[in-house]
Amino acid sequence: MKIKGTQLFVKALVEEGVDTLFAYPGGMAIDLFDALYGEKDFRVVLPRHEQGLVHAADGYARATGKTGVCLVTSGPGATNLVTGIATANYDSVPLVCFTGQVPTNLIGNDAFQEVDIVGICRSICKYAVTVRRREDLGRIIKEAFYVARTGKPGPVVVDLPKDIQQALGSDEYPKEVSMRGYKPSTGVHMGQLKKAAGMLEAAKRPLFLVGGGVNISHAGAEMTALAEKLHMPVVSTVMGKGALPSDHPLYIGNMGMHGNVAANTAVSECDLLFSIGTRFNDRITGKLGEFAKDAKIVHIDIDAASISRNIVVDVPIVADAKEAIVKLTEIVSEPKRSGEWLERLQTLRQEKPIRVVSSAPLTPQDVIEGINAAFPEFIVATDVGQNQMWTTQFIQLKGRSRLLTSGGLGTMGYGLPAALGAKLGSPDMPVVCVSGDGGFQMNEQELATAVCEELPVVICILNNSYLGNVRQWQEMFYGGRYSCTCLRKRASCAKWCSSPKAECPPYVPDFVKLAQSYGIEGIRVTERSEVAAAFEQAKKNTKAPTLIEFIIDKEEEILPMVPGGNALSEMVTEVKKEGR
Repeated sequence: MKIKGTQLFVKALVEEGVDTLFAYPGGMAIDLFDALYGEKDFRVVLPRHEQGLVHAADGYARATGKTGVCLVTSGPGATNLVTGIATANYDSVPLVCFTGQVPTNLIGNDAFQEVDIVGICRSICKYAVTVRRREDLGRIIKEAFYVARTGKPGPVVVDLPKDIQQALGSDEYPKEVSMRGYKPSTGVHMGQLKKAAGMLEAAKRPLFLVGGGVNISHAGAEMTALAEKLHMPVVSTVMGKGALPSDHPLYIGNMGMHGNVAANTAVSECDLLFSIGTRFNDRITGKLGEFAKDAKIVHIDIDAASISRNIVVDVPIVADAKEAIVKLTEIVSEPKRSGEWLERLQTLRQEKPIRVVSSAPLTPQDVIEGINAAFPEFIVATDVGQNQMWTTQFIQLKGRSRLLTSGGLGTMGYGLPAALGAKLGSPDMPVVCVSGDGGFQMNEQELATAVCEELPVVICILNNSYLGNVRQWQEMFYGGRYSCTCLRKRASCAKWCSSPKAECPPYVPDFVKLAQSYGIEGIRVTERSEVAAAFEQAKKNTKAPTLIEFIIDKEEEILPMVPGGNALSEMVTEVKKEGR
């Protein structure tokens, strides 16, 4: 039977098991939206901006393990996806992004709202393609979903010209995929794995370093079992947090630029670094020549291109994290070494925990620990900046709890829409968004989406009146010259300012009134004694979001910190407040 391309598009989504589509209409996608009218097999969500839309699809994918799917129109609709596509690409999130396009006979003619979105996205996605023949439509959509979720997951862009959408063609949707040029890695090289197992058994100071790949492959339980069998300490990158329960005695903590003393010491002093699912980016390595300099390094990663790219390793193993961990657990023997190494790291973690040392009436630590106390299990989505680092330092992930954050690209504006996508995908889980006052304003319009979709997300804004992460760098490395980081600054203020003052202009917007303008409850918290009550009140709002603004010190620091280019052992634990 002959059907329109738009009808095959809808059929394809149903066949792929899509239950949520994040979509924003426009001229070159209007036929697709007409085909979606009255669709009952999946939910169509209308965010308020395409960037919010793609971040929501990303949050949905991370929270559920499914492929996030979104649809926008051509031109600006497509280009508004670019930041979200790059975000997903850096963090290996499976997305299929459909974009409308001008008819094929107009491509290349600078038609209204025409852009080469495939060309724009080719370097920031896993695969991008324009459908140029109606008979290829079903196959290309099938391949898009396959590529997005297999091997190293990532975003795929499928560009749909208007005439292809309208054209009649076969109603058949492929059952199988056969792509000659794409063969994702499967299996584990047992010779290399046995070599790594022997190194584990012989090491005196071994250390597991787990990255986001362990969480992407849903291998947390398997990773915990392996660590317990070997009675071996584990540190994580920010993206690997949650692979082991945060309170597990073998878990030493996050390492890297804002990692704790014990975790960074462990990497610096181990004699075997067994890394799984991390690409060794600059935020975790510090000075390359000093990174784990006395250790042999084993690296398991599904992406062969990530191995020995930044850190040269001794034993490379290209494999899915979960499959490799399971097989390693089967072949490795329990160690005969003493427990002195583990005990030292556990003691160091207890003696030098991360704490916010402040005389302020409310600290970021108070807020994040309030989340821990209010929700036994939850999904937390962060924005980027100090709020992100405080969350990763103090959040306690246990059971089904998950952390969603933009790790590789560091995208401000990610937190709120990602939280909404997570809630749509996991309606039975409490979802909390932690954002800074700067990042929140980048996609605050998605409050309307939360209201219209009746999503009871708890939104926490840590308001210090600054773009705090950059302000901290300006204080530490640029003589306290706060250039373009004060969010209270008015045209009538002194041209340059290096310190907040009592007479500073009031903050805009008033977040509580902003919440009220959307018809939701807004709460302002200024004292640590008010934190618990605010979260209890938020839990009562079961059909709408709640916005809680936490007023924190304007110059609160995120510490410890390894300055860029320094070794992990060269951590800054305090910032001297010099006169300015």
